[in-house]
Amino acid sequence: MARSSDPTHALEFRPLTPDTWGDFKDLFGRSGACGGCWCMWWRQTRREFDERHGEKNRRAMKRLVDSGEIPGIIAYEGGVPVGWCSVAPRESFSSLNRSRVLKRLDDVPVWSIVCIFLARSHRGRGLTTVLIRGAVEHVRRSGGSVVEAYPTRPRGRRLEAVSSFMGVPASFERAGFVECARPSDAKVIMRCSIE
Repeated sequence: MARSSDPTHALEFRPLTPDTWGDFKDLFGRSGACGGCWCMWWRQTRREFDERHGEKNRRAMKRLVDSGEIPGIIAYEGGVPVGWCSVAPRESFSSLNRSRVLKRLDDVPVWSIVCIFLARSHRGRGLTTVLIRGAVEHVRRSGGSVVEAYPTRPRGRRLEAVSSFMGVPASFERAGFVECARPSDAKVIMRCSIE
């Protein structure tokens, strides 16, 4: 288990594996986090996602985890799961790879952060940046060298949960990411190079 290097937040991080599946399920709750997504939005076609909404998405994520793939990390505070970050090699996200807006910038192999989720009790406490740093450390331990993210620009207003699951640029800037592209008015592509 990795620990946060931020002394103000005592979070620990574990990869999502069959051993931590129960914690992931508890964190996402009966509704599957945001409307039955179970963090499958970027892993399927839009049609597949709509057809598998809810329980079928949960089963799809469970199969993925049981296959040995690690789709992200769980954050714990005092042994209780409080956050999730979906981070994996970009190739893991078929829908992201088909996106015209978030298309590849170059041939650099990147790991992608496509979802950040915090328990309601832990929102508004600055933990998003801590979770992002935990994801970067996970990528480092896994042998990756570049982490890419696709946050949404708030453009002067508070984002609804359905629009903020990929984070906002300020959280990534605090974690050491830099803007590489602005493919639309709403989206930014940011990277962090691991040394």
